Amino acid sequence: MGAVSASSADQKATRDGYGDALHELGAERTDIVVLDADLSGSTKTNKFAKAFPDRFFNVGVAEQNLVGHAAGLALSGYVPFASSFAMFLSGRAWEVVRNSVVYPFLNVKLVASHGGITVGEDGASHQCIEDFATMRAIPEMVVICPSDYNETKQIIHAIADYKGPVYVRVGRPNLPLIERENYKFEIGKAEVMREGKDVLIIANGVLVNEAMIAVKELEAEGIQATLLNMATIKPIDKEAILKYAKLCGAVVTCEEHNVIGGLGSAVSEFLSEEHPVRVLKLGMKDTFGKSGTWSGLLDYFGLRSKNIVELAKKAVQSK
Repeated sequence: MGAVSASSADQKATRDGYGDALHELGAERTDIVVLDADLSGSTKTNKFAKAFPDRFFNVGVAEQNLVGHAAGLALSGYVPFASSFAMFLSGRAWEVVRNSVVYPFLNVKLVASHGGITVGEDGASHQCIEDFATMRAIPEMVVICPSDYNETKQIIHAIADYKGPVYVRVGRPNLPLIERENYKFEIGKAEVMREGKDVLIIANGVLVNEAMIAVKELEAEGIQATLLNMATIKPIDKEAILKYAKLCGAVVTCEEHNVIGGLGSAVSEFLSEEHPVRVLKLGMKDTFGKSGTWSGLLDYFGLRSKNIVELAKKAVQSK
């Protein structure tokens, strides 16, 4: 476990990490191609498009065609990265993802921007809170949600080397950069950010920063928490979950997703068979989002550090 400290003052969006990593990959490898559904300014694929126009394809507002074209390019020996908003890439194009990409196990990387309620003012229609569920339900699909800009860059480089289909959710808001030492992302491996014996907190995406704050607040009250950054939702790190669930005896999961079908469900499914303990889930409580500032929406829906603290105390008391 490398040293991890409180968030720094510097802030960047995970979608910017995606765009910057793509640009780096484009310079390093001629087999990298990028496709977008007329949203390259929002998904941050525009930096790649400007630098490597002969390897960038804008298919227009046609997400099913986007995925189909990516499948064809993969069959031609390229490594395609296809991007759109999470709502459309995991929703509108789902059947094409399943049957044209994952079923034949093609080397396509789907990177969806604007996931979760932190899309903000775009409103509930564009706030995808179901994508972890729909994507992880597809056999053999890898599903990832990074915690900050730097981890996103590592993830994009890692999935470029991985042979097979991957879905990555990145976000719109600028988030604090997490200060780490000696961290190297691996598909299917959790990052152990803190170790404690009283409660296991598992988070990903936006909620990792909130969980870090919560862990410090809990420590001030004499509660020692283990914190896992579970960037890979599938394949989930069963070894780490089992180890710390046995140590702590109670679990809290934190995600910017419906509590049905996402990270909390994945953790519960595993522990119910291997080591039944109480699992309390922080997330969207089977409700759609609303239009508002992303920060205000996290407050409104109770996805803040204070809510994690409350749930962690409840978990400890239930042991």
